[in-house]
Amino acid sequence: MSLIDESGTPPSEDGARDASVAAPDGLSSGDRLRGLFETVYAELRRVAHRHLGGERVGHTLGTTGLVHEAYLELTRLEHIRWHGRAYVLAAASQAMRRILIDYALARRAKKRGGGIAVLPLDDAVAMAVSRSDTLLALDEALDCLAALSPRSARVVECRFFGGMNIDETAEALAISPATVKREWGVARAYLNRELAP
Repeated sequence: MSLIDESGTPPSEDGARDASVAAPDGLSSGDRLRGLFETVYAELRRVAHRHLGGERVGHTLGTTGLVHEAYLELTRLEHIRWHGRAYVLAAASQAMRRILIDYALARRAKKRGGGIAVLPLDDAVAMAVSRSDTLLALDEALDCLAALSPRSARVVECRFFGGMNIDETAEALAISPATVKREWGVARAYLNRELAP
């Protein structure tokens, strides 16, 4: 289950969504997104930098690029009611996850041949490929977790991919901080078990 659906409204505790779409402050959806995105831009850059910190020199996806790609994905969503800072952080977290996974899949395809002559790998490239494989394994495990517990998976997206704290995650998902802590613990235990060698 995605945080953002066709109606563009966040889920409540029981999963129901508010059907209203008009922004209460009179701003268009795009203007509201732009304003909210500016307030979280520095935080998203910090999160993107953390995700890309282990990449090789000359990596084609940089911190700014990842944040801007996430923004572009969000602007493509129509009729979204942007409820606030935490909601934009959560949506950007999902977008960054998709971008990172798409990038890792493209790198894996190149690694597996992709029409390019096979060359010996040096240590830096091998480390980058290993990082991509780890990210893909995490994505696969997170998809399995989402099938069992969608809310736990959304908590991981917010906390890991979005760098959100407990309170921000609770606000974005419209659940209590205690529920976030519980779901985070369950999700971490599940993912650690799934990703163990």
